Amino acid sequence: MRPRAGGHPTLTGPVPGLLQTETYARATLQAGGLLTTDEARRRVRSRMDRQAVLDREDPPHLVIVLDAAVLRRTVNDDRTLIREQLEHLAAVAELPHVQIHVVPDDAGLYPGLQGGFILATMPDDTVVGHTDYQVRSQTVSGAGEIATLQKTWEAVLRDALPRRPSLDLIKEAAKTRT
Repeated sequence: MRPRAGGHPTLTGPVPGLLQTETYARATLQAGGLLTTDEARRRVRSRMDRQAVLDREDPPHLVIVLDAAVLRRTVNDDRTLIREQLEHLAAVAELPHVQIHVVPDDAGLYPGLQGGFILATMPDDTVVGHTDYQVRSQTVSGAGEIATLQKTWEAVLRDALPRRPSLDLIKEAAKTRT
């Protein structure tokens, strides 16, 4: 799969796994004590392994939208963990094949708050969608479902800040965590 555009807009969720530091991933997965230590370790390793796609010779073009609330979220009152995560997010956002957009607080309610999703364009130019929920995820490819996700994606992008102001906002949030 070669994603060209995707989204992960969410109000309450964490930074997407593809962009997480190992420490942040571990803290997120261990929150609430729902996973065993071994299961959390396996999932962290899986997330870290998937990130290799960003460094390959021909990486996918990735567009991610985050809600501004993600930049303020605390994890166990660990300012260092959050600062490192935000600095990592800023570094990834500066890669030429990655765009990170932030939906500011003043956007109010917007369609991305209905839940996170991904749109991926395959090598043959077909588009597939992926929705993720607490207990299951679903891949969708029906024309109507894809059209709905594409309309939602466009609406979310309209509310999001452009790439450079989003990066500035991420960097500013990192500075406040010292």
